[in-house]
Amino acid sequence: MLDLYPSLMLVVLLIFFFLIYQLNQKLFKPLLQFMDQRDSTIAKDLKAAKSLSSDSDELLAKAEENLNRARSEAAQLRQEAIEKIKEENRISQEKRLNELEGEYAEFRKRLEEEREALKSVVLSQLPLIKEGLKAKFSQI
Repeated sequence: MLDLYPSLMLVVLLIFFFLIYQLNQKLFKPLLQFMDQRDSTIAKDLKAAKSLSSDSDELLAKAEENLNRARSEAAQLRQEAIEKIKEENRISQEKRLNELEGEYAEFRKRLEEEREALKSVVLSQLPLIKEGLKAKFSQI
């Protein structure tokens, strides 16, 4: 029925150990070495990613700082421009006011001269006016 052959069993056992040895040398060791390299590469990449993340946080903070500084400078420039325009407007208003005051003084002077001329004309015509009034009253 079932016969046991120790020599055949020994050969099968030797072949089994030889296959285990060959699989270990050709498959498992390279596979384990590859997995170890992959783990170390992943760890190194994670470390680099954390480093880049912290670098990006620093760069983001610097960028925000630059933006805030640029905004404050823009606000300051805008304020300076507004102040400059206000000053220019004030100067032009004062200049125009002085011009208008000069024109008004000239107008008043001409008006006074015309008044005096009219007064002298009326005074020179006063005897004629009196004669005309007397004539009108005498008719009534």
